[in-house]
Amino acid sequence: MKELPVISLHGLRSPNLAERQTTAAELGRACREIGFFYVSDHGIPEHVCQSVFELARQLFALPVSQKQEMSIKLSPHNRGYVAVADEKLNPQAGADRKEAFNIGTDFPADHPDVLAGKPFRGINFWPPLEGWKAGALNYFDKCLELGRLIHRGFSLDLGLPETFFERYFEQPIATLRMLRYPPGSDAHAREDAGAGTHTDYGNITILATDGVAGLQVRSRTGQWLDAPHVPGAFVCNIGDCLMRWTNDTYLSTPHRVKVPDRERYSVAFFLEVDPDAVVDPRDVQPNDMPKYEPIRCSTYLSERLNATYEHLK
Repeated sequence: MKELPVISLHGLRSPNLAERQTTAAELGRACREIGFFYVSDHGIPEHVCQSVFELARQLFALPVSQKQEMSIKLSPHNRGYVAVADEKLNPQAGADRKEAFNIGTDFPADHPDVLAGKPFRGINFWPPLEGWKAGALNYFDKCLELGRLIHRGFSLDLGLPETFFERYFEQPIATLRMLRYPPGSDAHAREDAGAGTHTDYGNITILATDGVAGLQVRSRTGQWLDAPHVPGAFVCNIGDCLMRWTNDTYLSTPHRVKVPDRERYSVAFFLEVDPDAVVDPRDVQPNDMPKYEPIRCSTYLSERLNATYEHLK
C-alpha cells in the first residue's frame, strides 16, 4: 500500500450479515497488509470531536505547576500529566518532544478494585476546569463503543463468532490520551523527535488529529508514508497485543511523529481488554502453531509501559 485505506463503517451496523462481512473483510485486509487505516461513518458527531480538542487546549494552557500536581509519576495506573521529555517511545533515540494527559476508565475511590490496588484500576486526575470531566468522559465513552464495533468486524474477518471479543471488554483497560506537540526548530533534527518510532501496545488505537501534519507510518518495504488529516475520519491502527492474539495475522506497524513546524494537537484512544483477560493465540487461531505464550493483559501492558517511563524503571 502506498497510502492508508479509508473504510466506511456503515456496513458494520447493517442488519444484513453479508454487508457486515464485506466491511469486515476490508478491515481485515488493512490489518494484514499495513496495520493502519482510516474509519469514516464512525458515528461520533463532529461537534463532539471538536469539543475534545478544546478540552485539550484548556488543559495544556494551565500553569506547569498545576499540571505537575496531576503528574503521571503520582499514579501507578498510567493516569495523569506527562511533561515534555518525560516519555521515551524510542529509548535508543532519546526523549519525545511532547506533553500528554491520560484518562482511564473512571472508577470511584471506594471501588473494590481501586481499594485492592489492582493494576490499571486507579482513580483519574481531573483539572479544575468547569465541565471538563463530563466532556472528556463523553468522548471516552463514545470511543469505547466505536472500539467495540470495530472488534465485531475483526471477529467476522477472523472467522470467529461476531461477539467473540465482547466478553473481554466489560471493564477494559482503556486510555484517552490528549497530546500537544510544541513547534520545532533547527535544533531538533531527529526524524521522530515528536514521538519516537514505536508500535502501540494494546489492541487498537483510535486517533483524532487537528490537521497539522506529523504522523508517519512505516510500510512493509520500509518506506515512511504520511498519514494526513482526513476530515470526518479517525486514524486507526493495530497494537502489539492484538497482533500477538491473532498469532501475527494482524500486524502492528511502527509509526512516528515528526516535530511539527507549528503547534499540533491529537487525541488518541487506546483500547486494551480487561486487565485479568488472558491473551492466548490459540483462542483466535486454533489451527495454527502459536508463536506466543498466553499472558494476562495487565501483565503485558505493565511490561511495555515500564520500558517507556524512567520513573517506572
